[in-house]
Amino acid sequence: MGFRCGIVGLPNVGKSTLFNALTKTAAAQAANYPFCTIEPNTGDVGVPDARLKDIAAIAKSAQIVPTRITFVDIAGLVRGASKGEGLGNQFLANIREVDAIVHVLRCFEDDDITHVEGRIDPVADAETVETELMLADLESIERRIVATRKKAASKDKESMAQLPVMEAVLAKLQNGEPARTLLAGFDAEEARELRGLNLLTSKPVLYVCNVAEADAATGNRYSEAVAAMAARQGARSVVISAAIEAEIAQLPEGEVGEYLEAMGLDEPGLDRLIRAGYELLNLITYFTAGPKETRAWTVRRGAKAPQAAGVIHTDFEKGFIRAQTIALADYVSLGGEVAAKEAGRARDEGKEYVVQDGDVMMFKFNV
Repeated sequence: MGFRCGIVGLPNVGKSTLFNALTKTAAAQAANYPFCTIEPNTGDVGVPDARLKDIAAIAKSAQIVPTRITFVDIAGLVRGASKGEGLGNQFLANIREVDAIVHVLRCFEDDDITHVEGRIDPVADAETVETELMLADLESIERRIVATRKKAASKDKESMAQLPVMEAVLAKLQNGEPARTLLAGFDAEEARELRGLNLLTSKPVLYVCNVAEADAATGNRYSEAVAAMAARQGARSVVISAAIEAEIAQLPEGEVGEYLEAMGLDEPGLDRLIRAGYELLNLITYFTAGPKETRAWTVRRGAKAPQAAGVIHTDFEKGFIRAQTIALADYVSLGGEVAAKEAGRARDEGKEYVVQDGDVMMFKFNV
């Protein structure tokens, strides 16, 4: 099960520098000119989770395996991308292939780094990119809705289900609002139809404020403006200095803590970014633990026990019988599986059990 976050933004905002640090590689060429990134680079990264060490210590596991998420470094968008400006069509196609958008905004001043529009205004930058995505979606919906209306008029069931959602999307886009703003008022079936349209502006968005090193701990007036914009949209934002993260990526592990302390930081900003991206996708983690390994597994919030079993192996889902489940707090406080069983805190859950974040699980199945 792969989950992909696309890193987008205008040229020269720090996307590739951030991606390089995120994946601790030089896979993305970072340079001070537009369209430096053309083909999207991808990096698979572990999701930081302190709970893994606690579980592994109790289970005496030989290995710890975190859950993972993929980040895609997508080339910079420019005004007119929806009409093919820059390398617009290719960029928009790359965005369609990700599950969520990590929107990097320039929140630092540096005369040596060119801004594609000649000014530092992250809110305006966000609006530029959002406008291009909405224009691309509007063109797509206007083209597709004609055929859907005809099919719905002839009582085609699929089209009849799609049409009200498409009409609502069209109205939103014509009003200058992204498609994702509809989700709050949609029921589960309408939300499923919206996701099926695979629109650019239906994807969840996380704003990343790339600040100068001096502002990494506190943010600045630019990041505050972005936070206010995100709050109005019901979105989220995080403050990161890509320059600091690039430095951390090059340090030996033993020196990272001292460097962070000197910068007034509790943890790498990328840890917060990865976790935020994970949460943005509405994902949760459950664990399996034993002498061989403690492993984190990813499921969407609301997943039931058989679906969680299927993440490990499809046979586990097909032949699911039950899941022994221990809440994380019980597992840690009681000292593991055996003690949890003795205390009556290990539960046998069936097919309708909704997995909770932090569950420690073991599955019984037929093959």
